[in-house]
Amino acid sequence: MHKPASKTMAALWMAGWLSLMLVMAVAGREALRDLNLFELMELRCLLGLAMLSPVVWLSGGPKVLRTKRLPQHIARNLIHYVAQLGWFFALTLIPLGQVVAIEFTMPIWTALLAASFLGERITPFKLLAIALGLIGVLIIVRPATGAINPGQLIALGAAVGFGISIVLVKSLTRTEATVSILVWMLSIQAVAGLVPSVAFWSWPSGSVWGWIVVIAFCGTFSHFCMARAMLYADATIVVPMDFLRVPLTATAGWLLYSERLDAFTVLGAALILGGNLLNLRPAQPVAVGARS
Repeated sequence: MHKPASKTMAALWMAGWLSLMLVMAVAGREALRDLNLFELMELRCLLGLAMLSPVVWLSGGPKVLRTKRLPQHIARNLIHYVAQLGWFFALTLIPLGQVVAIEFTMPIWTALLAASFLGERITPFKLLAIALGLIGVLIIVRPATGAINPGQLIALGAAVGFGISIVLVKSLTRTEATVSILVWMLSIQAVAGLVPSVAFWSWPSGSVWGWIVVIAFCGTFSHFCMARAMLYADATIVVPMDFLRVPLTATAGWLLYSERLDAFTVLGAALILGGNLLNLRPAQPVAVGARS
């Protein structure tokens, strides 16, 4: 399933991921005002499967879903399900920008795991891009010396889970079609969340249904964009592009919820953008005489 390396194509698919994830963060906060978390996750999966049905048929029908890697799909999606629960829950406890900023400890785990298990190289430029991004995140968050907010710990745990999930997705893209990865994700997570969602079930109001549909669409097709980006570049290149979600989400929190946007956020965003531009720098050709 591998395609020719192209940082430009990876960046374009990641732009789709960024846009959809930003909308989903806002929709998630609004929906969770009146809906329990397990029910939201279950409806997201079921509606996502319905939305993916046309894509499945256009991609060749049920045969595209055949897999010899079911254990990897199950492991990846159970880890991702728990991480996603934590991410949505954190949205109700701390500011939007802070949730996403803490989430960006994720590239540390992604880079280390990708190097350990996928054989990806961590070049000096990749290290510098990740370092600049993380410094930018720390400037935005500015951890206080007082008691740690439980929401921050939950967001951090979700970040670890997302890091593991991304490495498993990158491994799956080597043999599995993008649509297959998504259908297995939604199916496995729908089964995993069936019992708790039924136990806490209450019918959503009309206005909440609108937010649920938005979440289902964004949650499903954002992963389509991420999986496609992984086809064109290493995980250690794709993930640092996602750092741009920090300043974008902080801006959305400021505009929609009057969450503070200050000079520290602007400085952190500048470092994050610098790291991404550095990470997209074309690789230097190796001189013929350099090999012996």
